[in-house]
Amino acid sequence: MQIDRVEVLAVAPEVQRFTWSHDLPEQFMTNTLVRIYTDDGVQGVGGVSNYTSFAFDRYTAETLRHMLPVLIGKDPLNRESIWNALWSRVFPLSPGALAAIDIALWDLFGTYAGLPVHQLLGGASDRIRSYASTPLFDDVPTYLKFVEDMIDQGFQAVKFHCWCLPEKDRELVRAVRLAFPDQNVAFMLDVENNYEWQDALEMAMELEDLAFEWFEAPLMDFDLPGYRRLTKRVNIPIIASGNWIQDLPAFEHALQTECWSRARTDVTVCGGFTPAQKYMALVRAAGMKCEVMSWGNTLISSANLHLMLGTGLSSWYEQPVPYKPYEYGMHQTIRTGADGFVHAPQGSGLGHRIDWDAMKAATIHRLDSREIA
Repeated sequence: MQIDRVEVLAVAPEVQRFTWSHDLPEQFMTNTLVRIYTDDGVQGVGGVSNYTSFAFDRYTAETLRHMLPVLIGKDPLNRESIWNALWSRVFPLSPGALAAIDIALWDLFGTYAGLPVHQLLGGASDRIRSYASTPLFDDVPTYLKFVEDMIDQGFQAVKFHCWCLPEKDRELVRAVRLAFPDQNVAFMLDVENNYEWQDALEMAMELEDLAFEWFEAPLMDFDLPGYRRLTKRVNIPIIASGNWIQDLPAFEHALQTECWSRARTDVTVCGGFTPAQKYMALVRAAGMKCEVMSWGNTLISSANLHLMLGTGLSSWYEQPVPYKPYEYGMHQTIRTGADGFVHAPQGSGLGHRIDWDAMKAATIHRLDSREIA
């Protein structure tokens, strides 16, 4: 079996846009898809979500232009060999572009084997608890009404994206716990790398008193000394955003020097399932959990869900809400059930059927390996 064609689509649907911090405009969400064809007729699809402030993203698709020729003629089952061949020896290329290819190869492998990806990764579980991950809302009453709605739908946890301004955020978390004192409902706070260290410490102590599940992204991911100091000062779990540590040695160093209470990464951040297995092996060796991100379009969320279910190292699935903007172009989606869980996608590979007519209708940039010299 050989790869004989690769297609790339930068899909940019006009859906509702959100932000997650006072200093970010509403974000454009681009879904860059890679579709791999073989001479045996087996196909695989992967993707990566990008969020940009002023226009849709074409960078990831254009990065793939430099990778597609490497794939032609390769055996798609030789994923490790292909991943190494794609890695630039000159200047780094986008991990998201690498990930989209690698995810597509794993989807193809699952289709070829007749198995879902999570079983290929270990098959630790077929379901996981879910938390509703909010956008930024205008005011505290809106957040409180949203939490009530989420609990009514079956969610057992809610993570707040907030203003990322300490005083306003403190007002929110206090109001939330006052309105929902039941300890069976878990809450998390994500401040998108925005705090100074002292503000982070004070908020961590506040959240600990309010029995929050964790405090996410208080500092820039690169501030490993700051994370190490913060983690040692409080008992509430401290986790990074997971967006910026994009290579294995840096991730290993952060684990070994006890920067975080729990690790955090994403299949699309670390370059695909092939390297993600190595990341998760390091987490397991450290005796930790890895709260894998799963924010984004259905296809990207599905890839991260498979990683969680395959390894069994995550406590929660991150369900982006409201649902609809993240489900564009999909015949099958991921939604949290009334029991507060999401379940493994059905079918082989990633297990989701794509509405290709809808994806192509919203495509703003396309590449085809047959048209690249």
